[in-house]
Amino acid sequence: MKIHEYQGKELFRKYGVPTPRGILATTPEEAEKAATSLGTPVVVVKAQIHAGGRGKGGGVKLAKSPAEAKTLASQILGMMLKTHQTGPEGQKVGKVYVEEGLPIEREFYLGMTLDRATSRLSIMASSEGGVEIEEVAAKRPEAILVESIDPVVGLADYQARTLAFGLGLTGDSIGKFVAFSRALYRCYVETDASLAEVNPLVLLKDGSVMALDAKLNFDDNALYRHKDLVGYRDIAEEDPIEARAKEHDLAYISLDGNIGCMVNGAGLAMATMDTIKLVGGQPANFLDVGGGASREKVTEAFKLILSSKAVKAVLINIFGGIMKCDVIAEGVVAAAREVKLSVPLVVRLEGTNVELGKELLRKSGLPIIPADNLRQAAEKAVAAARGEKVS
Repeated sequence: MKIHEYQGKELFRKYGVPTPRGILATTPEEAEKAATSLGTPVVVVKAQIHAGGRGKGGGVKLAKSPAEAKTLASQILGMMLKTHQTGPEGQKVGKVYVEEGLPIEREFYLGMTLDRATSRLSIMASSEGGVEIEEVAAKRPEAILVESIDPVVGLADYQARTLAFGLGLTGDSIGKFVAFSRALYRCYVETDASLAEVNPLVLLKDGSVMALDAKLNFDDNALYRHKDLVGYRDIAEEDPIEARAKEHDLAYISLDGNIGCMVNGAGLAMATMDTIKLVGGQPANFLDVGGGASREKVTEAFKLILSSKAVKAVLINIFGGIMKCDVIAEGVVAAAREVKLSVPLVVRLEGTNVELGKELLRKSGLPIIPADNLRQAAEKAVAAARGEKVS
């Protein structure tokens, strides 16, 4: 789950991570009032969307008066902000964060995430603040400093100091950076975050350090422990199909292809998409209906898949382990009838009661294309998507 910058900073402050003062606004008039309330010579008007690169896209502007803040907010609110993370269609801006201007000396990058190669959290820092870390990694990987965190000890002061020295900090700024890093680590761990980024982290002229930005992502599987964080979810920022999938406990991700996929089990779903690619096709989605592929789930899955006009064929690949193949077949037939399926449907069943399941599909009267194995299913789905006759 992603949250907005202003929400991230609210959490940061709760854990003692220093941030600038700021006020959320949803209208130009609120932005003007916020700038007046902050009372600084300069304020920053920031678009609030779930994407990075907002500045390059025109979503972050400096205002030297409350009146200018109002004008800039009127330009940003309602715009389709396009960044490298939104895609070409962009994301509509519904709110802005008006923040006090600060006397900045230097900018840095500071981030924290799980390194799956070491099964440990890693804290990363770079003197290339304000630049996408992916760009730094591609062009100047030596500019990224990394410390691996022992899960028993946690982030040690000496590790934070090592990063501070590497960034060229001196004097009291080193201790302030250490305190900042430890607070960020506590925020990350205690909220079950999957990513915490501060870009830029700024060194002010008085030697203090502050989070000028805040990006926090959370592990969906841990949200049951954080009911307060669920309230931060902004449905308007999510893919509407993926949001519907969450409501029905379906793991769904939209892709760019034309073959809709419905599979039970994440590993099998990945293998199915790989096989489609292997035989020359393009999957339209990742969709894991889980171990209990009930009629209701299958019906909703069909609706999600067919909500994309790009889908030219559907491939169902089900292994009947916990769920029996005949029960799954009944669900597929009922769901296909309910949604009035209008594209070719390829079904591959394997597992418990597979022959019963195949017999139900044959007797359904629906133009279902059977397949005996995964490669055959993928080949038939790709051919059907191309408009070829398949049986």
